Formats: sequence, structure tokens, C-alpha cells
Amino acid sequence: MPEALLSALGAPRDVAAIDIGSNSVRLVLYRLEGRAIWTVFNEKVLAGLGRDMPVTGRLSVEGAAQAITALKRFSAVIEGVQPALAFIAATAAVREAEDGPDFCDKVAAETGLRIRVLSGEEEARYAALGVLAGIPHADGVAGDLGGSSLELVRLANGTVERGVTLPLGPFALADDKGFDADRLRGVIAKRLNGVEDFSAATLYAVGGAWRTLAQAHMAVSGYPLRIVHQYQVSAADLLATAQLVARSSKASLDKWPGLSKKRAETLPYAALVLEGLIERLGLKQIVLSAWGVREGLLYEALEPEVAVADPLLAGCSALGARQGISPTLPGALNGWISPLVAALPVVFDRERDAVLADAACRLADIGARLHPDHRVELSFDQVLRAPVPGQTHAERAYLAVAVNARYGGGAATPEPKTVSRLLNEDQQQGARALGLAIRLACDLSGRAPQLLVNARAGVKDGALILTAADGYADVLLGEQTRRRGKALAEAMGLKLDIRSAD
Repeated sequence: MPEALLSALGAPRDVAAIDIGSNSVRLVLYRLEGRAIWTVFNEKVLAGLGRDMPVTGRLSVEGAAQAITALKRFSAVIEGVQPALAFIAATAAVREAEDGPDFCDKVAAETGLRIRVLSGEEEARYAALGVLAGIPHADGVAGDLGGSSLELVRLANGTVERGVTLPLGPFALADDKGFDADRLRGVIAKRLNGVEDFSAATLYAVGGAWRTLAQAHMAVSGYPLRIVHQYQVSAADLLATAQLVARSSKASLDKWPGLSKKRAETLPYAALVLEGLIERLGLKQIVLSAWGVREGLLYEALEPEVAVADPLLAGCSALGARQGISPTLPGALNGWISPLVAALPVVFDRERDAVLADAACRLADIGARLHPDHRVELSFDQVLRAPVPGQTHAERAYLAVAVNARYGGGAATPEPKTVSRLLNEDQQQGARALGLAIRLACDLSGRAPQLLVNARAGVKDGALILTAADGYADVLLGEQTRRRGKALAEAMGLKLDIRSAD
């Protein structure tokens, strides 16, 4: 296990990761704020190191030259940033190539970077850890498709079980016979023999090719939220897109907007592998994970106390703290509105609703330093599209609607089509009521936790009851409190009852 990061829990620190894959060489710089992980720099080169492996057993000469050029630049960036920790890892192509050790030696001599070549078992494990870092309760099978290999790992309620590495990357399937979908389906089927015990309802898909396939599905289906991480689609729907890609000529794929020529070469192979997995494993849905091996390496290096934290709550805390006036306000808000949240109809499930309420309270000050004329739409957009993992797209919309209401936005949000695509009417109403409860608490107290403790809110006998401690009625139960209370009561289908004392 790698050495843990800095011992100061929650202190911001920078981490670098270089991933030398069969197709791409990538540098990512991360900023860590406790469990909150932000990508602050991301650069890749599609070097194609493994392109010639099926024929020569060696790394592509051109690809190796491109990779070393990229790694010289990446080494200079790391030297300038001076991160707390840097991971440099290589996967299938370097692991399996006859000249892989020579490549590592040359990289060390020319760049100073010491490459850790991951075994197939390690690669599978780190890919699965990366999925769990971003989707903590993942349950199913993680599939990481690289240029040369496919790693499958079973995930059971947030734990990593056994895995396997298969020669099913595009470069491992390509040969001098060219792309023939029917012939390759047979090859893939043979290489998938024996993986039936990885059967699952859900595949957590990792890898650039599958991300591209998901983006193609988003475009075809008119999906409004172009965020790949935790994009959830039925296996049948994504299969249709995969079959479309497999039927498309390279000339046709070259014309797809946003699709590079190098990606167009490998995408049909990735589509066929997904077809084979859907059939062989009996998959019902696909969930995309933007996190994989790099994040798995990082996640393993976190202090245990940090690693167990909820990434959604940690991310919302970090976002809200950049704007907030009191570090204790989110906790005070969450405690104060808890009787109101308990009285709301269940939206997702009772436990998840409580987590989302906690997250919304941590975002209560996200618009504090934004221009008041644009605070509603800017806050809504920031919450909807924030690079915070650990939430489904529906939950993103739920939190955005709550923040919209918290800042006085109407029932018609800045993006009504997006919201209606992701949330049903009951979910929208629940999110709005949550936001109005937070707004009531913030405005009643002036966002001061020491004042908030002198008021209470509860629901009884069809009424929203607001009370203040002795001596605080005039301070806390004024006209603005009445307006905010009335708005919340109407959203909850209640009458408002304001009392000066218990």
C-alpha cells in the first residue's frame, strides 16, 4: 500500500498522477480538500503505445516516441507544481510488451520519472477502487476498457471482490484482417468464456472509449445534462448505440462532432466488447464512471479517516465553505430543519433523503458572494454541474432545485426541461420544499447559528409550527419569517402557525 498522504486531515494538498496506458498517456493534477477531490489540470496524448503489440509483441516505435515527449513535459509540470505525492503507473501495453522494461529505463533516464508497472490484478483492483472512490455504494461489476485489456472486478455493496484481466482492448482485437464486426463478435465471445460468474445487473463502465460511447448516446437521445460521471442508461439503450457505432464506417465516424480520428479507430471495437458483455453478463443497466485507475491509486493513499467520508457531503462542504460566513452554519441548519425533512414525503428513500438534506445545507451559502441579480441561475448551474461525485444525475437536479428555492427562485427553475427530464413532479416538489426550509432557517436567523438555536420548527396536526424561545420572539419571528414560513407551509400543503413561545 502506498504511503499515506499528509497527516493534517482536511488540509488542502496537491497530488499528481500519470497513467501510461495502451492508448493514451495522461497527466492529472488533483487538489484534495479532505475527501473532496478536484481535478485542476488534465492533459492527455493519444500515443497508441500498444498499437503494434498484436503483430510485433513490442511497443509502437512512433507511440513510444510520442509518449516520452509527453512524459518530458509532464515531468516538468510536476517539478513546477511540487505535489505532495505523485503516482506514475503503466498498464497493459508496457506490462506485456517485450521491450516494456527498456521503455521504463529510457523514461527514467530522459525524464527522471520512475514508472510503476501494474500487474493485471493490480490494474483491475485500482480500477475498482477508483469506481468506489466516486460511487461508494457501487454494487455490480466494474469494467475498465483500456487500449489493450479489459479488467472486470466484482463490486459488492461498496467492497472490491475478485477480478480478471482479459485481452479485449481495441489494440488486442485489431489485426491485419481489418475490422469485421461479425468475425470480431466471435473472437470476443471466445475471450469472454468463463466470465459468467461476473454476471450482474449493473456494469460500472470505465475508460475513454466507453465514455465516448456514452456521450454519443447522450447526443442521440437528446439528454440535457452532459456529465458522463454516473450517467445511467439501460443496457438495451446503450446496446442500440453500440450497434450503430459498430455498423458505421470509419469515414462516417470521422465526421461525428467532437470525435478524434484516433478515437474513431478504436470506438467500434469498444462497442463490440460492450455488446458481448451485455449478452454474456446479463446486464440491465450501465453506469459510467469517470474515475478509474488513477483515482484508485489516490484513494488507497488517503488516510482511513478521510477515505470513509461521503464524497458528496465532502464535495458540498468544500464548495459551500468557499463562500460561507460560518463553518458551523451547515450543521446548525441540518439539525434545525430535520423535523421538517422528516415530515416531507419520501423522495428517493428515507436514508438517502436525509443525506441529500445534509448536502443541501452544506450548499446553503454557495451563492453568498455572487451578484444578487444573477445569484439564482448561477447557484443553480453550479450545483447541477459541480464536479462532485457520489450523486446520481437525478440527485444533482434535486440539489439544484433545492438551492434554487433557497435563493428565492420560483417553481420554474432556470432549466425546466433538464429538471423535468431528471425528476418527477413529487421529486421536484420535495426539493423545492427542502430549499424553502433552508431559506426560512437562514433568513430567520440571519445565517447566525447562535440565533437559530433559539427557534424551532415542526409539523403537527396539519400545521407548520414556528416557535421562539422566551425573549426572542421579536428578534426571530418578524414579517420576513412569516413570509418565508408561509411559502414553506404552502409547499408542504400545511397551514402556518407562529407562536411566540413553546
